[in-house]
Amino acid sequence: MPPTPRKLGSGPYTGPKPHVRPPAAGSVLEGEDFARVDWWDAELDGVTFTRCRFDDASLEELVTRRCVFEECVLTGARLAGSRHLGSAFLSCRFDRAKLVDVTWDGCKLTGSQFPGAVLRPMTATECDWSYTNLRGADLAELDLSGQRLREADLTDADLRGSTLTNADLDRARLQSAKLRGADLRGASMDEVNWRSFELTGVRLDIAQAVEFARAHGAQVAD
Repeated sequence: MPPTPRKLGSGPYTGPKPHVRPPAAGSVLEGEDFARVDWWDAELDGVTFTRCRFDDASLEELVTRRCVFEECVLTGARLAGSRHLGSAFLSCRFDRAKLVDVTWDGCKLTGSQFPGAVLRPMTATECDWSYTNLRGADLAELDLSGQRLREADLTDADLRGSTLTNADLDRARLQSAKLRGADLRGASMDEVNWRSFELTGVRLDIAQAVEFARAHGAQVAD
């Protein structure tokens, strides 16, 4: 039998819980408020959080293994130096979160939003960023090779000098994205609007160059 989710209820906000201990492995929590909790250097294993709040939480050096955060709010949370291994952050909000030196390894961040978050430097390996809102995000010089960014909103994002080789950018929104010096070779870019961003100084492969030319009205001979 799966554990029964523990609910906080619909009562009023009860204030910060800085001394709450991290939940035990395999715990399932729903609707909990962990505002300003201090879990510095803690380890979470197989814990599921649904619609929980971590406003201004101190999560530096946190390690999560196979955890799930679904529809959670991490506004202003500090996660510098944290490591996430096979964890999922689904439709979460990272408003103004500090994500400096975070390691994402085999993680799913689908549908999450990062307005005002500090995202670099970071290390991401084999992660799924599909449907994320990264509008205006500073992703310059990051290695995002092989990442799944399908239908991600990268409008106005700074991707200068970033490595996106073999990434999945199908239907990604790149309007006004800064891409000078970025490497897009091998990236899948089906249904991307090639006319919505500047490609000066961007590294492309032959197939991408052909698609760019066709988008600008060129007749490319077979």
